[in-house]
Amino acid sequence: MFTLDRLPAGLRAHPRDRVTLGWQDRMAPRARLRTDGGVEFGTSLQPGVVLREGDCLTLEQPPLVVMVHEREEPVLVARAASAAQAARWAYYIGNSHQPLMVAADALVCADLPGMEQVLTHHAIPFTREQRTFTPESQGPEHHR
Repeated sequence: MFTLDRLPAGLRAHPRDRVTLGWQDRMAPRARLRTDGGVEFGTSLQPGVVLREGDCLTLEQPPLVVMVHEREEPVLVARAASAAQAARWAYYIGNSHQPLMVAADALVCADLPGMEQVLTHHAIPFTREQRTFTPESQGPEHHR
C-alpha cells in the first residue's frame, strides 16, 4: 500500500480509479470491493491495517492504481467543554465497547443501534452529523 507521492516509478503511469469506502469496509482485513469506475477486486490486508483517505492499492490485472476515498457516514458528535470532560466521556463510550474517533473538535461515534442510548444514559449531549469516521480501535463486543 502506498500514497500517490510514494508510488514506485513503475506504477506512476498506471491508470487510476477510486474506491469509496465506509469505516467498516476500511477496517476489514479481507474484502471484495468495486472501484467507483466498476472494477472488482479483492483485498487481503494485514490484521490491524486501516485504509485511510489517500492510500493507494495497486492491481496487476488490470494494471490500476486505486485511491481510497473515505465516505461520509451518519455519526453522533459530542463536543466537550474541557479535556477532563472529554476524557470522562471517552471512558464511558469505550467502557460500552462502542467505536470512537477522537477528532480535534469532538468525540465522534458511529450512529449504531444503542449508541444514542449510551450517550443519553451518561448525559452526554450530541448532535447528528455526516462525517468521515475512523475509530481509534475496534474493541470486542458485548455478548449476551
